[in-house]
Parts: sequence; structure tokens; C-alpha cells
Amino acid sequence: MDYKNEFYLPEGVYLLNHSVGRPLKAAKAGFEQDFWQPWQDSGREPWGHWLGVVDKFRTSLARLFDGRAEDFCPQVNLSSALTKLVMSHPRLNRAGARILMSEQDFPSMGFALRQALPEAELVFVPADADITDANVWDRYLSADLDLAFISHAYSNTGALAPVAELVARCRDLGVLSLIDVAQSAGVVPLSLARLNPDFLIGSAVKWLCSGPGAAYLWVNPEQLSLCLPRDVGWFSHENPFEFDIHQFRNHPTALRFWGGTPSVAPYAIAAHAIAWFAELGSDVLRVHNQALVSMLYDGLHQYGALRIKPENRSGTAILDFGQDNEAVQQALAAAAISVDRRRYGLRVSPHLYNDVADIRAFIACVEATLA
Repeated sequence: MDYKNEFYLPEGVYLLNHSVGRPLKAAKAGFEQDFWQPWQDSGREPWGHWLGVVDKFRTSLARLFDGRAEDFCPQVNLSSALTKLVMSHPRLNRAGARILMSEQDFPSMGFALRQALPEAELVFVPADADITDANVWDRYLSADLDLAFISHAYSNTGALAPVAELVARCRDLGVLSLIDVAQSAGVVPLSLARLNPDFLIGSAVKWLCSGPGAAYLWVNPEQLSLCLPRDVGWFSHENPFEFDIHQFRNHPTALRFWGGTPSVAPYAIAAHAIAWFAELGSDVLRVHNQALVSMLYDGLHQYGALRIKPENRSGTAILDFGQDNEAVQQALAAAAISVDRRRYGLRVSPHLYNDVADIRAFIACVEATLA
């Protein structure tokens, strides 16, 4: 199938899907239908329709991740989701709580944990450790930890953590597990029913092509009764329309993490986009993406591209041309090929709407620059 016609694409070659995925044409039409028209055309207030849009968002997430809609709660971003989660759990809100994470994690996650849990101790897997190896994690996982924060995919290296093994080891040790799927959602299949972590947070701006503002958290039903959010509002209430200022009861589902009057527009876009990808299946994008990632590594291995085993790759190839990184990036920009650069090299992320011709153009531009 030619997926290029399903998306709005710029001129040139767009390979920045680890940052922002291209918008679906169907999602734009869905936004008009589900957000704008009820507001524009009706003489009644549109909240009844809008809240149905948020239900669609949660249902779409459940289909994508093989979970239940009631266990998902919309969030504005991952930092907010993480802060709300950890501040809600009594095991983490105490002096001496210990949390494991990696120095390779996105910095915002460390910032949020430090501020939300000032009395907790953060323990780090060093940046130079092989986070794709469960045996390496074993050096740092221990029963005296309270939470392991695990990124499914790491943005700077293009590597995947062995989440299935790590969640199982956390369970055996009695350690809570929290999975961050910001860089993997949509491009690396994940089944909550099989993985069964304690918590999950994610966004939809990257591979799910949903734009910013449509993040989410997921809470394992076994943990939900222990979670007493502090940042609440009327939509966190068991009955938001009770309107009794003297009575607050937590919503019986993960919506207890929702808060005050919600934004709707980001979820109207995301509900359609995530539903589209859920119908397609993450395995379809995974196979297509990995074929193009392998083409990149195979075509440029002589220039020292980072070597990651296929089973340990995320959707992003990291290509390091040493002192020539800047020259290569400038040449790519001049050729209208969009990538970006971080500590370990250029980040290149092919999506469904990229094809072999795009990767050939990328390789040809690099070879011409380094010739």
C-alpha cells in the first residue's frame, strides 16, 4: 500500500519521526467533525460530544496497547503524567524511597522525579552501560528499590530496553515498574495484557502522528486503589457533575488522575490518528521501519554507524560520521532531507510514508559529502 497519500508530507524527505510525525489527512477531517463542528454548528454547549471524543482517545489507546480503556487517563505531557503518578503512591512518598532510572533517560523525567519526590533517592544505571542487556540491569535492580523507571526506547541511542525481562524481574523482587513509551509507541508493538507493568506513560506526537498535547498514563488495576492523586479537579471526581464542594471521591478508574476542566482539541486529533494506527497494527509499521533502518546501517556501515543488533533497535537509526557530522547535516538540509543531531550522531527515523527511494537519497547525499 502507498501510505504517502494518507499523510500531509512536505517537499523533500522527512525523517524526523522521532520528534514529530506527519499529520494524517483523516485526522484533520476527524478534528473538524468531532471538535470544530459541534462547537460551530450547535446552539447547545458541545461538552457532551467533546467528552465522547476523549472516550474515543482512551478506546484507541486500549486497542493499540492491548489494554482496557478505563485504565488510561489523558495527560498534557509525560512530565505531568509522571509527577501525578509518583506523588499519588504511598510507597514512593516517604523518606528513603529509592528509584532506579538510566542516565540515558530523557532529562525531563529526572527533573520531574526530583521535584515530585524530594525525599527519594534516585539511583542511575550509568550512561555507558548497555541498557539493551537485562543482565546489565541486574547489577542495579535489587529488592531495596521501590520503583524502576524504564524507557522502552532511548532517544539518543536508538536502542530498546528489554522491558519484558525487566518487568518480570521487578515483579519477582517486589519493585514497582513504570514504562515510558514516548519513543516507541506505534513503532514497537507492546501488549499491556502480556507485559503487565505497574504503570505506563506515553505520548502520541511522534510515531502516532497526533501532534502535541495528547499524552496519557496507564495504571495497572492492581495498583489503582493505592493511588491517591494530589493534583485533582472536578473531572477526577467519581461524579464530576455532583457539584458538592464538601464531597470528593476519587473516580473509580484511572480518570482520578485527570484533574480540572480538560483540553479537548489535542485528543480529537489523536483519537483518529491512534485509531488509524491501531487498526493498521504496530507490527506493520515495525516491519516497514526496520527494513529501512537496516538499509541505512547496511549502506553506511563503512562510515562507523552505531551498531545495534536488530532485535535491540528502536525505530531510529543513529549515524555518527565523527567530525563530518555537521557537514553531512548541512548537506542533507540543502537537499531538503530532514534529520537532527544529538550527542551520538544524526538521528534518522523512517515512517510508513518513507520508502526505499527516500533512503537511497539519504545515502547518496552522505556519500557525496564524504567522498
